[in-house]
Amino acid sequence: MDTAANVIKRHWRLMVVVLGIVVAFWLVYVLRSATFPFICGLVLAYLLLPLISWTERRLPGEGKWPQAKRVFLILLMFVVVLGLAGGLLLYVVMAVADSFSALLGNAPHLISDGLSTLREWGEGFRGWFPAEMREQIDRFVADAGAAVGNAIRDGAMRAVTVIPTTSSLVFGFLCLPIFLFYILKDSEKLRAGFYSALSPRVAQHTRNIIAIVEAIFGRFIRSIVMLGVVMACLCFVGLLIVGIEPGMALALAAFAGVTDLIPVLGPWIGGVVGVVVVLAIAPEKAIWAAVVYLVVQGVENGFLRPRIQGAYMRIHPAVTLVLLVLGAYLAGLWGLLLAVPLAATAVEIYKYVHQNIDAGETQQVAEQ
Repeated sequence: MDTAANVIKRHWRLMVVVLGIVVAFWLVYVLRSATFPFICGLVLAYLLLPLISWTERRLPGEGKWPQAKRVFLILLMFVVVLGLAGGLLLYVVMAVADSFSALLGNAPHLISDGLSTLREWGEGFRGWFPAEMREQIDRFVADAGAAVGNAIRDGAMRAVTVIPTTSSLVFGFLCLPIFLFYILKDSEKLRAGFYSALSPRVAQHTRNIIAIVEAIFGRFIRSIVMLGVVMACLCFVGLLIVGIEPGMALALAAFAGVTDLIPVLGPWIGGVVGVVVVLAIAPEKAIWAAVVYLVVQGVENGFLRPRIQGAYMRIHPAVTLVLLVLGAYLAGLWGLLLAVPLAATAVEIYKYVHQNIDAGETQQVAEQ
């Protein structure tokens, strides 16, 4: 039986590659504010490059003007993607602008009715308690109002301190199109140059481990898309149930499904926009629409996300739920987003290392 020292001595290249991957992930997390736009660029390149390569192979003149074809397809892809994104954004902005215009026109009536309803609810709620408890409730409400005011003030102060980080993030996104262009144009050259700088054995392990990361990343992307589709279907059914017109319900559900692709904040964006639109076209149904979005988000986060992500990441739903909670506790929004794919990556890399060590021991026994 080999000692740990002998195993490390024979497989030190593999250990170095694994350690390098771990350090790379750690650096990306530490520098997440600066690297986030470029991570988005790599994600877009991962999604767009297969389509560009597939189209490139089917263009006439095979083998001729490869660089010109690649540049043409990239620019065409930029135009198509920007056109679709701009059209969707314009549709959403116009819908929200019309909704806000209707809200402003009906604001006095809506505010008056809303305040009257809240006052009636509050008086009915206070009537359930004796007089001394009513005084405590009044003090609690007053203290809560002061706490909300302090929270708003503190939030504004923190927003001012975040401006430098936001500026670097905005600058990174401004550089994103150029970065994405060069990644799509020279991806094969960059990959070949990177591997050529390594020794053959290290390059082989690096290539295999990167292939593992890419496979898990692909499954993670498919799980997010599936969650968006399920989210859209549930929102559509829920909005129909509360009486929203089918055409508007379909549009709001589709928007909710698209925004659900945005990590963490996306579902809230889709829900808020949906409630605003419903409040403008059917104020009496806005509360029920909000309930629909909240219930769908609860079902998604508590049941569907562990099931769907666990299935795609090949992790049991119970373990997935634990990973989501631990990730949120340890790293906030980033932990909630990346806990499951990182755990799946760690498991697959461990299997790869274990298989290589076992193969090395088998080969050594055979040689003896």
